[in-house]
Amino acid sequence: MLSKRLVSTAAICLVLVAGTAACGSSKSDGKGGDAKAGSAQKLDTDKLSAQDIEKKAKEALASATALKMSGTVGTDGGAMEMNLALDNKSQCTGTMAMPGMGKFEIISDGKTSYVKPDTAFWTNMGGPNGAKAAELFKGRYLTGFENDPSMGSLTGVCNLAEFTKKIGSETGTNDKVEKGATGNVNGVKTISLKATDSKGEVSTLQVATEGKPYPVQIEHTGSKDNNGKINFSDFDKPLTIQAPPADQTIDFSKFKDQMKAA
Repeated sequence: MLSKRLVSTAAICLVLVAGTAACGSSKSDGKGGDAKAGSAQKLDTDKLSAQDIEKKAKEALASATALKMSGTVGTDGGAMEMNLALDNKSQCTGTMAMPGMGKFEIISDGKTSYVKPDTAFWTNMGGPNGAKAAELFKGRYLTGFENDPSMGSLTGVCNLAEFTKKIGSETGTNDKVEKGATGNVNGVKTISLKATDSKGEVSTLQVATEGKPYPVQIEHTGSKDNNGKINFSDFDKPLTIQAPPADQTIDFSKFKDQMKAA
């Protein structure tokens, strides 16, 4: 079943402050796009089993050239919020927010990535140098970190192929998957699939029943701190990426040097 581990929270930590603070020590819209466009394909929800529908949803997701995801993912410290569009060229654009820590913007054109934290994020992540970092780098994007080991997990956030592979391989062998009701989610006709694990936690997947059987929404409930809901939309919609101007960026190596000197 496509489960709660939609995005690794380790990737969201960023390690932005490069040695000044670790994530572990910190406090912790759209319609379904092409899910129903241009095709008379329909799921035979009466004849198909829950496992058959789940398989078709995974295959559709794996074939997507682009998508948008928005919603919340539970973490130990609260709900992480995201609004991110990404494609199979490793391009992406959007925002993410960590509970009690602030928000950051991320842009990638497939080769170069840019991250712009807000003041709250700099302050909370920067440890003793947080306030200084917030003032020093206010309104600027970090870039040039693609080959830095500490930032590798961040660049992976924009890799659609890895994302779909990861969530497509998370079927629990002991999960009980059942068909639920048909309905309408975010303007798309859907059927729900529910998977219950050995802990009694429930993942509910809404699958489009017209057009390609894309996942439209996934919700995780019954957990102490990992509940959340993610909406998927804008399938196969091309991204237009606008890199920030050079005078609004700072190279990651220079950033680390300035932080050491701070």
